[in-house]
Amino acid sequence: MKRTRLLALLAAGGLVAAAWLGFRQDPGSVEAAADSTEAVEEIPVLVEGVAEEAEDTGDSAELQDPSEEADAGASEGESDNGEALDEGPAEIATDFGVDDNTIRIGLSADQSGGLAGLVQPMIDAQIAYFDQVNETGGIGGREIEVVVLDSALDVPTQLDNYAELAEQSAEGVVLISHSTGFAPTSAITDELANDDLIAVPLSWNSSWSAGSSGARVFELHTNYCIEAMNGVEFLAQQSSVAVPTIAILTLDGEYGRDAAAGAKIAAQALGLELVFDGEAQIIGGGEDLSAITRQLVAADPDIVWIASGAEELAQILNGSASQGLDALWSGNLPSYHPALLGTDARDSLESFYFPSAYTALWGTNDSAGMGNVIAELSERLVNGTYADADAYILGWTQAIFSETVLRHAAENGDLTRAGIATAANEVTVDFQGLAPTQSWSGAPNESVVRGSYLYRIDAAAATLDTAITESGSAGYVLLEENFVGEVAASHEFTEPCNFG
Repeated sequence: MKRTRLLALLAAGGLVAAAWLGFRQDPGSVEAAADSTEAVEEIPVLVEGVAEEAEDTGDSAELQDPSEEADAGASEGESDNGEALDEGPAEIATDFGVDDNTIRIGLSADQSGGLAGLVQPMIDAQIAYFDQVNETGGIGGREIEVVVLDSALDVPTQLDNYAELAEQSAEGVVLISHSTGFAPTSAITDELANDDLIAVPLSWNSSWSAGSSGARVFELHTNYCIEAMNGVEFLAQQSSVAVPTIAILTLDGEYGRDAAAGAKIAAQALGLELVFDGEAQIIGGGEDLSAITRQLVAADPDIVWIASGAEELAQILNGSASQGLDALWSGNLPSYHPALLGTDARDSLESFYFPSAYTALWGTNDSAGMGNVIAELSERLVNGTYADADAYILGWTQAIFSETVLRHAAENGDLTRAGIATAANEVTVDFQGLAPTQSWSGAPNESVVRGSYLYRIDAAAATLDTAITESGSAGYVLLEENFVGEVAASHEFTEPCNFG
């Protein structure tokens, strides 16, 4: 395995080698996970550079800035394109982040740290989504203004961003539609409650699902722990061995520990022998993993569950396959990235690895939501490529949540922060076939999402550098949609899974 080639390809695909690993950092170590590139001093309101200006060909539309002033001829109560805004109730209570014309939502998103390559497509998707909302009438007689601040995957920067977003004036925001990472989001949970704000984390730790954030942090889709339960059961079903043996490989920290807990719950429930316990043994950051690979090959498991970053997966999977290990693999969503199909691991991944995800990925089903996201982003994202296809879907579902909450709050006649928090705890969000329908009311065991998605890889179909305005694919073939295994279905989810 040529690690320098892998690093170059991952970087070219917008993925830092340790992608997603910010989710597993403790608050004191998140700063170290940030990229060495200098952080952007301050991202202005409505992030600049979401899309390059489109050439005047008429084939692609430039992503519009929702903060642009209405055309001089637009009358009060109209959107920029002249369509009547959704007026909502005659009287709507407001406090901060809202005026007569605008509702401001915030994103504290990593744009210069270790997850920047993954997060920027999610930001692009959210801005495109709310452009669509504004062009079709807005919410409560107001247009949505998207405020993006760079968190650099750093807790102190996150706290600075939060102070700006939580400002108690029209310059604040009504909710935080994206907060990158577990540690940065954890750092603001107390403040969210104090300020009547809610946030959507880019993290799938089971502590969010268990309600430990006090109904202020709204995790979308399932969590690492239940995802691992489903993945292990799926692999066991695919195995030609009646009762396969299993190896578990995970990073340390909240991400890997949570995933390992779910995998072990499933292995025990299914009667699988754990022949290699690699929980918290993977070292990130491009270290030599040959010793772990040799141990794995010696254990000779039938199936392997992994929770790592893309570089670690490529090194261990390709290394073990080259030494003769014939096992079926899957792992938590952060473990895999389509950019790996441009590396020496391509054949091993296609032969042995089944990607797991929380949503339907680009073009893999024919739902109404998929049709909408493909049509809108193909038109609006001038420089979008299939390498970022899964990230676009995640950003889109974050925006669906925020729109649903804001519409419900407007219908309630209450766009105050407290009213929006109340609405978030009342709604059931229909992700239009992109992900399981979800609500956050009731006990965690009743509201936790138990379904995940399993894929196989078709490397020949992957056109990662192709613009999404053309026909192409990220190489995913959907095998199981909203898959809920028997283990996940019967699991009593009353507290977070064990993660250290």
